[in-house]
Amino acid sequence: MNIIKQGLLASVLSLPALAFAVATPGEPAPDFSETDAAGDTHTLADYQGEWLVLEWFNKDCPYVRKHYGSDNMQSLQEKYTAKDVNWLTVISSAEGKQGYLEPDEALAEAKAHNMHNSAPLLLDPDGSMGRAYGAKTTPHMYIINPEGTLVYAGAIDNNDSANPAVIPDSKNYVVAALDAAMAGEPVEEPSTRAYGCSVKY
Repeated sequence: MNIIKQGLLASVLSLPALAFAVATPGEPAPDFSETDAAGDTHTLADYQGEWLVLEWFNKDCPYVRKHYGSDNMQSLQEKYTAKDVNWLTVISSAEGKQGYLEPDEALAEAKAHNMHNSAPLLLDPDGSMGRAYGAKTTPHMYIINPEGTLVYAGAIDNNDSANPAVIPDSKNYVVAALDAAMAGEPVEEPSTRAYGCSVKY
């Protein structure tokens, strides 16, 4: 193999680690450092010793509208932040792509959606946080325990319809995982197939 071919092969082999990293339940959660819409920086270390939920968001996604239009997501945020769970909502849409928001627009959207998250929307336009977690859809949900270990990754529930009428009869995976993990019990389904719109990297 000549030097050029060796170089190309090395380049191809190095790409997946960046492009397709996936946060795996049972393993340490990937580190992150992102700025929220108010200009404050958040890192994984900031939440050491605390429960943390990560939620990927795109205001124009019908599946996000399903859970926000029904008040399902806000109710979950309010319920668990009242139990001292941190809840961060992340936008990984690149500039020019669907769902991308400037900071002032993100602040307005959070207010319009009546969000109960722990901080203004985290803005990840270069996709570094989303790719580190392997976030593929909006919504895509992750739960991190106080030790910094990922305990759940996947869908919000078990019904991939965009119709909010199905929510009452759906099994909410995030509720099941949080309630079990916070009680010191095993999470029965630590990983599920996320559904929704693709993240617009």
